[in-house]
Amino acid sequence: MIPLSHYLIVSAILFGIGTTGVLVRRNLITILLSIEIMLNAVNLTFIAFGRQLGSVDGQIIVFFVMTVAAAEAAVGLAIVIGLFRHRESLNPDAFASLKW
Repeated sequence: MIPLSHYLIVSAILFGIGTTGVLVRRNLITILLSIEIMLNAVNLTFIAFGRQLGSVDGQIIVFFVMTVAAAEAAVGLAIVIGLFRHRESLNPDAFASLKW
């Protein structure tokens, strides 16, 4: 059986990769994917703790988080497409102003 610490280490590495992607990258789609990686790291943590404690609560929470993440990805991608059609750029620095 794999110990809980191994799952938490993998989750921390995934979360670090996602955080690095959000802070370093200059493309809105890449930033959106990095946020999804961070959400998956949190999901892995919920699953690991649920398995360690012997309950299904972690899996139930993950199903809700996955539903919210799918909605967030759909809305985020729609906003990115709208911004790209307006400015023809995916650089977040081009969207400093909220005015059209």
